[in-house]
Amino acid sequence: MTRGIRTWTAAGLTAGLVAAAVLATAPAQAASGHVYYVPVSRSLVVAGHGYGHGHGMSQYGAEGAAREGKSYRQIVRFYYPGTTWGTNRDLVRVLVTGDYTSGLQVRATAGLTLRDLQSRALSTLPARSGRDSWRLKPGARDRSVTVAQFHDAKGWHTWRRLLGDGQFEAGGPLALVLPSGATTSYRGVLRAASPYAGATVRDTVNVLPMDAYLRGVVAQEMPASWHTQALRAQAVAARTYASYEQRLNRHRYYQLCDTTACQVYGGASAETSTTDLAVAKTAGRVLLYGGHPAFTQFSSSSGGWTSYGGQPYLPAQRDPYDDWSGNGVHDWTTPISVTRLESTFPQLGTLDDIRVVARDGHGAWGGRVNQVVLDGSDSAVALTGEDLRFMFGLRSTWFTFEPTPIITKWRQLGGAKSPLGRPTSPEVPVAGAGRTTGARQLFDNGRAFWTRADGATALSGAVLARYRKDGGPGSRFGFPRTSVLRTSEGHGRKTGLDHGMILWSAPTGAHSLYGRVLIAYRKHHLSGGRLGYPLTSVAATDTTESAHFQGGTVVLDKRTGKLTITYR
Repeated sequence: MTRGIRTWTAAGLTAGLVAAAVLATAPAQAASGHVYYVPVSRSLVVAGHGYGHGHGMSQYGAEGAAREGKSYRQIVRFYYPGTTWGTNRDLVRVLVTGDYTSGLQVRATAGLTLRDLQSRALSTLPARSGRDSWRLKPGARDRSVTVAQFHDAKGWHTWRRLLGDGQFEAGGPLALVLPSGATTSYRGVLRAASPYAGATVRDTVNVLPMDAYLRGVVAQEMPASWHTQALRAQAVAARTYASYEQRLNRHRYYQLCDTTACQVYGGASAETSTTDLAVAKTAGRVLLYGGHPAFTQFSSSSGGWTSYGGQPYLPAQRDPYDDWSGNGVHDWTTPISVTRLESTFPQLGTLDDIRVVARDGHGAWGGRVNQVVLDGSDSAVALTGEDLRFMFGLRSTWFTFEPTPIITKWRQLGGAKSPLGRPTSPEVPVAGAGRTTGARQLFDNGRAFWTRADGATALSGAVLARYRKDGGPGSRFGFPRTSVLRTSEGHGRKTGLDHGMILWSAPTGAHSLYGRVLIAYRKHHLSGGRLGYPLTSVAATDTTESAHFQGGTVVLDKRTGKLTITYR
C-alpha cells in the first residue's frame, strides 16, 4: 500500500471527472455548504490532515502508539476492532510489474532448475562455463509455446521447448534481470505465466511462502528504523491484506501485485534485519473477521481520524496516536492552480468559487471531503473529493481551502452576522488610483476590498455610499486603508483611505476629506477636536479647497498655500 510511508492510491482519476460525480460514503456523511472564493492571485491554498485514504491502520499512528508503549497486538486491536486471530502460511503468487517484457531472464546460479508447468517435469540446468543467464520467452513462430534459452559469449541459444508455462527454481534467491539490465533478487520461484490459455505473452510471477513474501513487503511499507512493535503491527496488517487478496484471487494466475495498487514488494533485495525480525516474531499471524482474512487496509497517516472503510472493523474513529513530532504529514498545506482547473474543465468559463457540499462528518472542518462543486461563470462541475485529490496530488481528502484575506476579514467581523451580511459575488480584480491594483467582493449589505499593502477592509452603510459616490478605488481617494471604525469619542464612524478619509455621524451624514484640509483637521484631533464632524466634503475651485465642520471652516488658498481655520 505504501513505500517508505507513501500513500496507497487508486489506479488513477475516477471516470467521472468531466461529468458530475458522487462518491459513495459511510452513513456518517454530513452536509457542508462552505463556499471558498477564488482570490485574484488565482491560486488557492489547501490545508489538510493525514496522508492516504485513512482506512484502517495509520502507519504513523502505529509508530506513535508504539512510542507510547503499546504492543503490536494492542495496535492492531485498536485499528481493526472486532477482528480475531488466525494463521496463514500458504504460498502466494505476486506479479512482478518491473519485468514488463514477455521474457523472463535470470542469472545463472548453482542449483538452478527449470520446471515445465504442464508436464511438471523438473530439469537441472547445465552449469557450463560461460553460461551467464537463462530465460523463458514465447516461441518465435508459435508464441503460445515457451522456449528455454541460455546466454553465453556468442549470444542466446535455444536449449529446450516446454509443453506449457515454465518457472525457474533454486535453493536460494533468484536474480531477476529487468529490462533496464538491473537485477533484483527474489525468494521462491520465478514463473513465466500465461495470463490465459493460448496467450502469446508472458508475465513474470513470483511464487513463494507468505512470510518470505512479507520480508520483502514490510521493509518497503515502513521505515526499518521504526519501533519494533510498529513493525510487527505492519507485518500483521500486510500479511492479512495479502491473505485477503489471496483468497479473493485464488484462481487467477497472480494474486497480488508489487506496487501501491496492492502493497509494495521489493523481493529479497529489499529485506532488512529489523523488518525480518518483525515478520519472524509474528510468523503466520493474520486477522480474521467472520472466519476469513480481514481487508486490513492501511495508509501513511490518519491525520487524527481514521475514515470508514466499508467494513465493521474499519470504522471512522478518533486516532490519538497519529499526532507526534515525527509525523510531518499530520498537517500540511499545498497550493493548487485555478488555471489548471479551468483548462481541465473549459465548460466552467472563469472559476468563481468552490463549494464543499458533503463531508464525512468526522474531525475538523466536518471531516473528509466527499463532494465539491466548481462554480464557474458559464457552468458548474461536480467532483468527488478523491477526484480533486488525485488531480493535484493532495495527501488526503481531509482538506479545506484557506480563505482569501477578504473572507478572513469577513469572518473576523462576524461572518453572516456582521454588518456586511453574506457574500453575493466572487472576488474580482479592481484597479485603484495610480498603479495600485486590488480586489473587491460584494456582500448583502456592503463591500470588501483588498490590496497587498493594506490587506482586507470592509465598508458598509453611509460610509460605503459616500465612497462609491466619490468614485471608489479608481477615484483620487484610492482603496480603503481601514474598515469602518468607531471615532475616538464613539459617536460616529470613520474610514481611512489611501489618499483621504470618510467620516460619518447621524446628525451630519458621511463626508470625504483629503489633502491639506484633512492634514489640518487631523492636527485639530479630527472629530474629537473643536471642529467636530464635517458638514461637507472638500469642495475644490480653481483657487481654493475648503470644508465646513460643526465647529468651523477650513480653507486652503491654493495660490499662496495659506491655510485658514475659522471657528464658529
